[in-house]
This record gives sequence, structure tokens and C-alpha cells, in this order.
Amino acid sequence: MNAIPAPPSPAETPWRIEPQGDRSLIISFGDQIDAAIGRACLATARMLRDARLPGVTDVVPSFCTVAIHYRPDASAGRPCHGALAERIGQLLAGGIPEGELGGREIDIPVCYGGEHGPDLAEVAAAAGLTPDDIIRLHSEPRSMVFMLGFAPGHAYLGVHDERLNIPRRPSPRTAVPIGSVAVANRQTVIYPNRLPGGWNIIGATPLAMFDPAREPAALLQPGDSVRFVPIAEDEFQRLREAGA
Repeated sequence: MNAIPAPPSPAETPWRIEPQGDRSLIISFGDQIDAAIGRACLATARMLRDARLPGVTDVVPSFCTVAIHYRPDASAGRPCHGALAERIGQLLAGGIPEGELGGREIDIPVCYGGEHGPDLAEVAAAAGLTPDDIIRLHSEPRSMVFMLGFAPGHAYLGVHDERLNIPRRPSPRTAVPIGSVAVANRQTVIYPNRLPGGWNIIGATPLAMFDPAREPAALLQPGDSVRFVPIAEDEFQRLREAGA
């Protein structure tokens, strides 16, 4: 489908608005995984939620896009995709509000290597570094939560040092253990349950990433800032037994 043009603005608009089926629109800010673009997506999602546009049922930010889901029902005063895209374009042309996105600073304990990180040595060799170097690169800077996807509570974080630009494994595993911390393409994912996956597992956290009885159920939310904290095996077991 052709892109729906946004209303003109004083400068060239840094976004596109496109239909995705008959009940969703996608706002695209490019195709790069970048912290600034990620923050723009989060701020846009917050602005659109606050606008309470008629018929909109959900607003979902990701790495460089925002999805707007809506009910197409003109008889109830809800807009078709063209009218909704026009209204969204007007809001975007007015400027995306800057400021705090409400993200929290969260420490995630990780036991690196050994049985919890079977790919750590392989990742280190691919990067031309030692396992300790990989742990330092992964744990010292804070990482931004860009989005949740693939499974409930499954967080995508980054963007890491260029030396962690390691591709996914050529053959994915059919079952990755719960809590596994894995890297690929300068990003990290944390598996909230036993799931298939092709990322490189360098460690594991004892924390419950998703708990339906908790509010919110997902431990991490888009916009959160995460610091990975290296822990030893005995601390990992203690926290897991304590139901951390």
C-alpha cells in the first residue's frame, strides 16, 4: 500500500504513516535501532495515548515504529484509516513532547557463563575478547528497554557496544531455559519462560521476568533503564530459592 502523507510541517517530517491491514496504522521513524529513535517512539506512544483518539484500542511502541490499533466503525463516529492518519499527522506536526518518559532504573542480577551462559566463550571468541571483557561490556553501561515482544514479558534491550554486534546462532535452540540472558546484534533479550530462541546465551537471571499475579505482570517496561549486575552461582541460587 502507498504511504499516507502526514500534514506538512515547517521541516521535513522524520516519520511515515502507513496502513497495516484494515485496523492498524504504523508510524515509522526509520529503520535504525538507536536510543534517540527509541525515545521518540516512546514519547509518541505516550502522546497518542494521552490524546485518547476515538476508536483507538492500543498504542504499541517498538524499536523504530509505533503501531496504532483501532476499530474501524464509521457509524459509531470512529475514523477510517485516512482520517485517523490525518489526525495523527497533525499531532506529530505539532511536535513530539520531550521530557521524562517515566522509565525506572532497575538492576538485573546475572550469573554469567558456566551452565547459565553456555555461549559466553563463543561470543568472546567471535568478538576477539575474553569472557571477562564481554561481561564488562555487557554489565557496566546501562541498557534501555526498547520494547516487549515475542512472548509476555520478553524484553529487548540495547544498544550495546559495537563489539557486541554478534549475529544470532545459525541454528536456534528449541528450548531456552527461563531467565536466560542472551545477546545478538548489539541487543539483549531476557527469556521470561522456557522458549525457543536463536540468541547467544551468556548468562541467566534468577528474577521472574513475568508473573501473571504481579502488577504489572512484566518486570520490565519500555523506557526502563537496566543495569546488569554480575553475581556468583551461590547468589543466583539464593535469589532463585527466595523467589526473587
